[in-house]
Amino acid sequence: MPLLVTDYSWTQTDSTVCLSVPLKGARVSKVDILSTDEYLKVHYPPYLFEAFLCEPVDDDRSTAKVGDGVAVFSLPKRTNKVWEHLMRTTNDTEKKEVRERALLNYQEKLSAQSTSKAKKEHAEKKYALQKMMKLEEEKRDSIQKTKDEERERTTAELAAWQLRQKDNAEQEEQLKLHRVRDRPSKRGNGCSAVRLDQRGDSEGKSKRTPEDLPEDLPAPRLAGNIQVTFTPRLFPTALRESRVPEEEQWLKKQAEARRAVNADVDELEDLKEEERNPDWLKDKGDKCFVTGDHQGAVNAYSLALRLNRRIPALYSNRAACHLKLKHLHKAIEDSSTALDLLTPPVAANAAARARANVRRGSAFCQLQLYAEGLQDYQAALQTDPHNKALQADTQSIRDIIQGTAATLETQ
Repeated sequence: MPLLVTDYSWTQTDSTVCLSVPLKGARVSKVDILSTDEYLKVHYPPYLFEAFLCEPVDDDRSTAKVGDGVAVFSLPKRTNKVWEHLMRTTNDTEKKEVRERALLNYQEKLSAQSTSKAKKEHAEKKYALQKMMKLEEEKRDSIQKTKDEERERTTAELAAWQLRQKDNAEQEEQLKLHRVRDRPSKRGNGCSAVRLDQRGDSEGKSKRTPEDLPEDLPAPRLAGNIQVTFTPRLFPTALRESRVPEEEQWLKKQAEARRAVNADVDELEDLKEEERNPDWLKDKGDKCFVTGDHQGAVNAYSLALRLNRRIPALYSNRAACHLKLKHLHKAIEDSSTALDLLTPPVAANAAARARANVRRGSAFCQLQLYAEGLQDYQAALQTDPHNKALQADTQSIRDIIQGTAATLETQ
């Protein structure tokens, strides 16, 4: 139940009531104020101040200032007269009605303000949109005007150029006619000029002499050969129609396959047919590992890898042998290669990825690189979250890291 505030103070004039309510150390953000024309509430838990005003006030012109440990209200009166009391005497039923009425008025006021604000924002957005559309229209008109002017200018320049070309062609034709008319004829007395035959094309051509031809004919073109070379390609398609990255990747895979088949041919000639099978060598390495012959297993896995370097199980199993032989850096290298080959991560290779992570993490921990080892164990735990032994090992590594950090802090 809230504590009612009674140590308030108030003053009045004929037109205004001034009310001061102490906040008793409450922060401004914790003060809740509700004001209407007949009711005023100030709530700051656990305190509550309520005023059922004696006369109505103008709530729209009322003001409140909260700060310095006090809330000061200025309430303009609706009628200019002096009040005998700040609050009127009411029973519980009337108080409840006033509260409900005040709350309803306050909600209506908030709703009206929200509606007004939404209308104002809508009007501002509409105005901004209209302004933007107008600017865009002006910009389009300006661009269209520029295009029209440029088109008119280009059309005028083209017409002027065509006219100049026509005039030049006519002038050249006149010059040619003058040269033909002024050239003397060898068949006459030297005074008559050769005239163009106007009686038909075929007859005129038959009577023309070499002297009738223009003198400024260009020389015949020289004959020659142009050497064309093409880029050598292994694929029948043209280079512009090919996919170079995919072709390069295919060629690389083919080269790796040829190297795997022909690897160390001289050294593998003495092997039997089954000994040239990577799967057979893997089984042999597995048997050597079970019997404790870890170096023999390494040799079998290495020979299988010389035949085929794309089997991740060979790298992972050889990493396990290196762990037994304390070849920790080689174990890390083989485990990393196995993880690179086990891509993309799918459910079918989840167990193999977990084994490779555990073997690399174990090698890191034996090298006292516990942070890197913890990352590999966490990756394996994400792949196999229900493995109790894996959970225990991961927690042990965390404890070691925390113990090391605590030791460093004490030092």
